[in-house]
Amino acid sequence: MNVFVLDLVLVLGLSLVLTVCVARSPYQAVLQHSRIRGRQQGPNVCAMQQIKGSDKKYFTNCKQWYHRKICSKPTVITYECCPGYERIPGEKGCPAALPLVNIYNTLSVVGASTTQMYSDRAKLRDEIEGPGSFTFFAPSNEAWAALPTEILDALVSNVNIELLNALHYHMVNRRLTSEELRHGSSFASMYQDFHVHIHHYSNGVVTVNCARLIKPDQHATNGIVHVVDRVITAISNNVQTLIDVDEDLETLRTAIAAAGLTAMLEEEGQYTIFAPTNEAFEKIPKETLNRILGDPVALRDLLNYHILNQMQCAESIVSGTPMETLQGTVLEVGCDGDQMTLNGNAIVTKKDQLGTNGVIHYINELLIPDSAKTLLELADGSSVATATRLFVEAGLRAHLTGSEALTMLAPLNDAFKGSVAMTPEMRKLMTNHLLKEQLSSKSLYHGQELETLGGAKLRVLVYRNNLCIENACIAAHDKTGRYASMFTVDKVLTPPMGTIMDVLKGDDRFSILVGAVQTAGMTELLNQQGALTFFAPTNDAFTALSRTELNRLMGNPQELAGVLRFHLGEGMLVSGGVGSHTRVHPLEGKKLELGVRNYTIYVNKVPVAEADLMATNGVVHGINSIIKPLSLKVDREQADGPAAALRSVTSARADSRSFRNDDLFQKVIRSRSSRTMSQGQ
Repeated sequence: MNVFVLDLVLVLGLSLVLTVCVARSPYQAVLQHSRIRGRQQGPNVCAMQQIKGSDKKYFTNCKQWYHRKICSKPTVITYECCPGYERIPGEKGCPAALPLVNIYNTLSVVGASTTQMYSDRAKLRDEIEGPGSFTFFAPSNEAWAALPTEILDALVSNVNIELLNALHYHMVNRRLTSEELRHGSSFASMYQDFHVHIHHYSNGVVTVNCARLIKPDQHATNGIVHVVDRVITAISNNVQTLIDVDEDLETLRTAIAAAGLTAMLEEEGQYTIFAPTNEAFEKIPKETLNRILGDPVALRDLLNYHILNQMQCAESIVSGTPMETLQGTVLEVGCDGDQMTLNGNAIVTKKDQLGTNGVIHYINELLIPDSAKTLLELADGSSVATATRLFVEAGLRAHLTGSEALTMLAPLNDAFKGSVAMTPEMRKLMTNHLLKEQLSSKSLYHGQELETLGGAKLRVLVYRNNLCIENACIAAHDKTGRYASMFTVDKVLTPPMGTIMDVLKGDDRFSILVGAVQTAGMTELLNQQGALTFFAPTNDAFTALSRTELNRLMGNPQELAGVLRFHLGEGMLVSGGVGSHTRVHPLEGKKLELGVRNYTIYVNKVPVAEADLMATNGVVHGINSIIKPLSLKVDREQADGPAAALRSVTSARADSRSFRNDDLFQKVIRSRSSRTMSQGQ
């Protein structure tokens, strides 16, 4: 009974803790983490992370604590009193609660003495000393110092109107704690009810009009003070209006109108616009720019790629974060010191131009999404430069820049060995790297047949660890362009040119094997339709046997067929489908085990000398040794009957002939490390 009660109490206690954790705001969660990290310094001490070489400090979360970086810059740990507490000389930590005083007097003890001074000048002191309940977003001393001189002079020169109005815009006529400053909320200020806009981000950063709260929740007898890192100004225009009145955004304005996005940017919302300047558009080749501007679908995709459906102030970014655009793909929004970055590039030239329905960050480079690109543009600047050059040299440029629905199989640069010259054969090969429809790799299935511009038929092969088209396996995510797609593949495609038997006959290295296949009566098997994997012994594999052993093997068609069928696997396995432990069922015998070591494929410990000779009915992998079973046990008690070794290879073949323990098959499958014998014959 006591155990039951204890369990019940624990469950209720855990539920309470979970409820509290769920209810806590992101800022409170980060503050709590900072308290935990600072508790060894004494009560009510918070650990802060300060960016080296700057005055910027942050309450710390787990990720930042262990990385010791904010905006890619190293940080140092400092320890300060948590909000609402102060030190007592001679005592550890911050044991004393700050005395509650009115807002005016609170300003002087929280690093906002300049705001206090300007409150005096604007005759605001009586109001923030007297009765009431206010929230004051008080600019820090550094925030006032950073204000452009002309703006500060304009405020100070007219303290009774401009300065007072500016200070009233920093005030709300009610007490709002950080927990009440919810993401996306807004509150009427005390300046003509113009709203201040709040964003409370998941990383614990809280902003008002994109100014970061650096010392939140400083309680006073007549309200609360949140110290902010900049002076904020009233907002009255939506983001479209901001774009309309800025000459630097003239090209963008024209593009937005042509794409029919004007109305959207005038409506209520929470947008972030990375606005390309006129300079950004001018950097794009005229042919490309005119094509996009003349294509409503591509233009809309391009513009939507610059817009987030969430408001992201610059101060909310402390590390690279993927964010979905209206176009549907992702931008990585990050920072490098004081610079805001997009996809790792510091191209933001002006930050936090705030509108009533969003924020604008100016950029000096145009971001073109894949969905607005041609095939040639998809391949530009990527790891398939060699393939791109060969497509153009093969006379296929029109296909890469046109509006055909195609899929390009683009081999990685490393797939081409040495210098590659354009020949009639290479021209035909590159044509066979263009499929006749626009595909997504996600829609491909095993056994699917794809037709190329060159008329070849290619097979799709799906493995646990890879997705391949013939011998070439997909090596990167799809790139989906305006009309066509690009699959990056790891090898140059080798379309099948004949049956397995044709492949063997066409390669002098397999001349002995061709004779062996004919002797074993397996020619029809290797010519018929199907899907086989042939680990094909080369001439070197056979000549590694003694002449006597070779003659005896060739003189026994039934035994020879058993050996060859052990080298033939069911199904089609290209090199890209081989994992660390891959098994293939041979036509005779128990199993073939494959693995990869140092980029070499091994089958039953025999290295594959050349992989992926593609055939219409399978694939050939050349090996320089005869494969033997991994577990070869001779049943000595049945030495007069069928040899156990042969049974393991021929998988229960009903053969009652007798073999000695040094039977011919034992000798045939003995792999030799040197080729001395073959050189002497």
